[in-house]
Amino acid sequence: MEKSVENSHTDLTREDVKRGIDGANLSKDIYENRTPQQTSKAVPHGVEKWKRGDRKLRTDVISQMRINLCSGEHNLASPSGSTAKPSGDQMQKRTQETNVESTGEPSSDSEEEDQAQNFLVKDPNAELPPEHWQIGKLVKYIRGGNQTSTTISLCALYDMPLNTEVCQLAVRDTGGVEVLVNLLETDEVRCKLGALKILKEISQNPELRRAISDQGGIPPMVELLRSPNRDLKCLSAEAISNVAKFARARRTVALLDVTNHCGDVRSPEVERDLEVARCGALALWSCSRSARAKAAMKKAGVISLLARLLKSPYEALLIPTVGILEECASEHDYRVAIRTEGMIEDLVAHLRAQNEELQMHCAATIFKCAVEQETRDLVRQYGGLPPLIELLSVNENKELQAAATGAIWKCAVSFENAKELQKGDVISKLVAILMQQPEEVLVNVVGALGEMATNKNNIALIRQANGIPPLIALLTGTNEDLLINTTRALGRIAEDQESVPVIEKNDGVRLLWSLMKTNNPSVQANAAWALCPCIENAIEGGEMVRSFVGGLELVISLLRSPSMEVRAAICGVISKIAKDEENLAVITDHGVVSLLSELSYTTEDSIRRPLAEAVARCCCWATNRSDFGKNGAVEPLVCYLKSEDPAVQCATAKALYQLSRHPENCVVMHAAGAVKYLVDLVSSNNEELQEAASSCIANIRRITLAHVKAQQEWQARETRQQFVRHMEAQLPRLTSPGQAFPRPQNFYDLSHDNNSKNALKSPSKSLGTFGVDEAFHST
Repeated sequence: MEKSVENSHTDLTREDVKRGIDGANLSKDIYENRTPQQTSKAVPHGVEKWKRGDRKLRTDVISQMRINLCSGEHNLASPSGSTAKPSGDQMQKRTQETNVESTGEPSSDSEEEDQAQNFLVKDPNAELPPEHWQIGKLVKYIRGGNQTSTTISLCALYDMPLNTEVCQLAVRDTGGVEVLVNLLETDEVRCKLGALKILKEISQNPELRRAISDQGGIPPMVELLRSPNRDLKCLSAEAISNVAKFARARRTVALLDVTNHCGDVRSPEVERDLEVARCGALALWSCSRSARAKAAMKKAGVISLLARLLKSPYEALLIPTVGILEECASEHDYRVAIRTEGMIEDLVAHLRAQNEELQMHCAATIFKCAVEQETRDLVRQYGGLPPLIELLSVNENKELQAAATGAIWKCAVSFENAKELQKGDVISKLVAILMQQPEEVLVNVVGALGEMATNKNNIALIRQANGIPPLIALLTGTNEDLLINTTRALGRIAEDQESVPVIEKNDGVRLLWSLMKTNNPSVQANAAWALCPCIENAIEGGEMVRSFVGGLELVISLLRSPSMEVRAAICGVISKIAKDEENLAVITDHGVVSLLSELSYTTEDSIRRPLAEAVARCCCWATNRSDFGKNGAVEPLVCYLKSEDPAVQCATAKALYQLSRHPENCVVMHAAGAVKYLVDLVSSNNEELQEAASSCIANIRRITLAHVKAQQEWQARETRQQFVRHMEAQLPRLTSPGQAFPRPQNFYDLSHDNNSKNALKSPSKSLGTFGVDEAFHST
């Protein structure tokens, strides 16, 4: 046994001499749990051979290591040892547990990137680099050696350039991943440390992450998190932080509960506790990309721990802590917890830190949390808006600039925040960074300008800052999020009449019209809504619309879009186009009446208002009023009056007023119970709504009175006809045979009155015969 040990040791040290490994440094690093210094830099994919150092063999250190080891040496990574690798059943069970934990969750962004990378295709004729054979030898010594050779081999393997893809894949191809995972379940702390250091390095590669997960490496690393050894906990957490970009839901919350530090911060104990907490936070940061991990973290009480860690003065600990909050802020429960636990104040305070990475994560967290009104108010109350404005000037760090502009965008949704932001001249600063910026920054900048434009006073400031031409230039891009924000911003700016000529001069209207041809429904809808104020406030809006070849046909075709959002926007465009008679005649010929009638059965208030406005405008041409009634659009419109949205009620009252100018539509409205709702709307505070409702009631009343008058005349004629029949039946009794009964000269012969005959047949059809149309139009 001793001879075999000596032979293996001699072979190992001889190989070490060839590679130039400094045994003293390696042994010292292992015993002191430090990272060995690499003896060479990264080698490009086998182009250059690894440099050999002229280092002297330190046999005294090796001998000392052998003396310190236990006398009963055993193999740590082979099945013959007391802590051998698991059997086939155990390995299968561990793999199944990992698979169960890794399935059933939505994939994160990092996982999608991992899956997108193509695996290297091995060429059987390609020559393997020398590093591959060296790593294969070291894995062989780890697998078949004793404690001494295993420890030395781990140090030698860690000394390889593991940051290169060649060495990383060599560890996987030679079976090193399985051996390293097995070492995590041994009782030897030094072997665990060496294996964890190597796993931490090679797990930077997405393919190695998958391999570690497939070999069941996650459970033993998680188990090591409960170890009393701080170095093991620290390295395990760092390894998990890398592997968790593929595997998910790791319970490492316990590592963070080290905030009650006491004593000198420079003491080794406190520094080591802080390092453990930092590594635990890094692991949680990677795990927090998973929905299941977020749920497990919340159940384990991570929110209160994060709130305490957020008050730490150590930036190295704050960065992963805020990173966890940034990832978790995508869920409503976490956003509420961040607000109620008082974390907004700490996030705002850290915006003034000197560390740009910390500032970036704080701003990104505010960006996600500021979707709620309460959070936006807290950011303003704690003075978070001025530091966000200051971060706009950091042109070198684009990630920080994107996070700051995103936070400003969401905070500007509140009117009070917009006023506070403008005190810092935010509009001119946003316009200044509209050019030559990454799309991530531009999306947020344009979104912020769009929110600032909700205040009409700010529209003039945007125009004076020459911000309209750069916005129009962005309409030629392909980023859909950027196009949505740009069209929304231009639509709000176009509500100012003085800004429309600037948009038209820079060809903005044509570009907006062309965007309605895109395949994205959101881009189409926002472009259509932006066109509405452009057409309405243009000097020659009707002529401008006709100047676009095929523009009106495009608008009508979009009424058949499967997206209700697009249909609602197109109805808004039609309500503006129909103000011009020539345009109204063209869209009528293209069948706008039948298409709008088909949409009238909708139950969504978002489409009811623009639809009712479009119907009201289209009624002003030819027989469109009658056609709407024939297509069954009147009765569904009456149901719109039940809506609680005042804008829908007002638009519907206008449409019904235009439709009520045709008698048959009035009859349908009366039968559908429109009078009851219209009477209630007359008492509204909206004068426009009052006028439309009262006018519609007046038209229905005139038709009703004419109908009552026709019925009375029909009843009178029927009575006279019955009297004539009765008298004719009595004539034979009153006259002698052969003598005619004298008829009075002024007697009205109803038998020859064609109108009376028609009235007797159908009293309902006599409405138009007995002066109803004349009575209606005379008014």
